[in-house]
Amino acid sequence: MATEGEVKAETPANFWGDMPEDEYYASEGVVNTKSYFDTPNGKIFTQSFLPLDQTVKASVYMTHGYGSDTGWLFQKICINFATWGYAVFAADLLGHGRSDGIRCYLGDMEKIAATSLHFFTHVRKSEPYKDLPAFLFGESMGGATTMLMYFQSEPTTWTGLIFSAPLFVMPENMKPSKVWLFMYGLLFGFADTWASMPDNKMVGKAIKDPEKLKIIASNPRRYTGKPRVGTMRELARVCQYIQDNFSKVTAPFLTVHGTADGVTCPTSSQLLYEKASSEDKTLKLYEGMYHSLIQGEPDENANIVLGDMREWIDERVKRYGPK
Repeated sequence: MATEGEVKAETPANFWGDMPEDEYYASEGVVNTKSYFDTPNGKIFTQSFLPLDQTVKASVYMTHGYGSDTGWLFQKICINFATWGYAVFAADLLGHGRSDGIRCYLGDMEKIAATSLHFFTHVRKSEPYKDLPAFLFGESMGGATTMLMYFQSEPTTWTGLIFSAPLFVMPENMKPSKVWLFMYGLLFGFADTWASMPDNKMVGKAIKDPEKLKIIASNPRRYTGKPRVGTMRELARVCQYIQDNFSKVTAPFLTVHGTADGVTCPTSSQLLYEKASSEDKTLKLYEGMYHSLIQGEPDENANIVLGDMREWIDERVKRYGPK
């Protein structure tokens, strides 16, 4: 397998190559738009993916994972949902991609969630989406952020939730050392943004397909530095907060996880399924699959996951959408 340095040697203009963007999206059956959205917490980069020749059935609001952004391979998820007839909206989290903020600093995840939610609810309340079903989608750390958005929303805002390998329980090898956090805490927040926490090189543990690893590693906007002190402190806090509030989840949801996930614990999805108060809840575990279920698995595996997601969301639109 090539090293990270080797795979970053050649950086293409786009993850698909040099085809003009409009041509690429048209070939995939979608229309893409890009824009910046002003929020009280800063400007965020946003994208929409609309079906090219279909009536929109519902809207889906997607959040990427740690160190990633909406402008590279995460788009594959957005594009797939759009080809099924869904209007998809995505935003680079604060501190990620082309949005404002210190790179990969997650010192206040409540604020980060509220910032993306500001954009998502703006779209959700607008025509033609306000009367259609609406779903939140979160991948990995974006799953935790999505859950915070759900807790910050009015109960009737979202028709359902979709989580792909969500981070609700920190694996032991990811947990920040209490000694480190105590020592940095003695600096009264001065060290919060320092990129000095141990780096467990998660990307190699997330991607099974070596060719897709090359594509992901070539993302020019992917964060490759060490985790920041405040980021690890906040992730630990938020995971515990979400676990303590699983019972407040009442919306229909689908959560999926690979059993060989080396980044987030499958326990995250299992505990949500067990403790959520939702009457309509679905858990899918995929034997032997890694963390990145759609961008990082071989196509035959990714298509199984996508097929399950499509079946689930289509059924919920029929069940809970306008009659």
